[in-house]
Amino acid sequence: MPVALVTGCSTGVGLYTAVRLAQAGHNVVATMRDVTKQGELQEVAKAAGAELDVRALDVADAAAIDACLVGVIESYGRLDVLINNAGAGLLASIEQTSDADLRQIMEVNFFGVWNATKAVVPHMRAAGSGRIISVSSIGGLVGQPFNDAYCASKFAVEGFMESFAPLALNMGIRLSVVEPGPVNTAFVANVEAVSQDAVAAMAPPYDWMVDRYSELAGQSFSKMGQTPDEVAQIIVDLCCAEDPEFRVATAPMVGQTFALKASDPTGNAVIRNFAKVFAS
Repeated sequence: MPVALVTGCSTGVGLYTAVRLAQAGHNVVATMRDVTKQGELQEVAKAAGAELDVRALDVADAAAIDACLVGVIESYGRLDVLINNAGAGLLASIEQTSDADLRQIMEVNFFGVWNATKAVVPHMRAAGSGRIISVSSIGGLVGQPFNDAYCASKFAVEGFMESFAPLALNMGIRLSVVEPGPVNTAFVANVEAVSQDAVAAMAPPYDWMVDRYSELAGQSFSKMGQTPDEVAQIIVDLCCAEDPEFRVATAPMVGQTFALKASDPTGNAVIRNFAKVFAS
């Protein structure tokens, strides 16, 4: 059975990806920063008849990544699939984003992906095969107001994965990025919680613009939000595909938004559309 390691499995997309990969015939190492929060994962896995190997992993700690991988290789002798899913967000403009906030977002969203990928590549290269899938976002394709740090981290992931993919392909390693739009998970509530101080600190004109953003985001999640299980199935299908695509948008609105950006090399169309939304 192929061996898969999934990061960020305590809730949401990571949780369901781990369960569905197990159902698809993988030995799944489901990781999370705090293993005391595995209750929901175990409940869903039990209901699905899936067995998981749950291990602690803080992707912001490069040494922890290396140690986790050593343990996986010792247990299974191989690693065939890496799903970089763990992520963090922050609702704030540049003026409300502290250096500490920015570095934390980059540590989890970018350096976590970089270091986990760097750790597994030698094993996959030696085996002549492997799959690495990084969960990006529509925010990795098109900048989103009040998501400055988050989008910067996801743009970095997209650039890294796209740069390394041709080299990896010649080693038998297939790289892919998955770009969801709105997904109804605990991630949104977590971002709102960690963003309370930044939002409270917003003075004009940011204060009324962030209110407008929150209103529109709520409508987007209500009308177009996917379930984490839907996104997880797309990831698993991609993982199991004989000839996987490099880039997969999980919803039509992601492709439509990116198409608008791609059709205008000046970048004016997307920026001016957003600007109109926040015009007084």
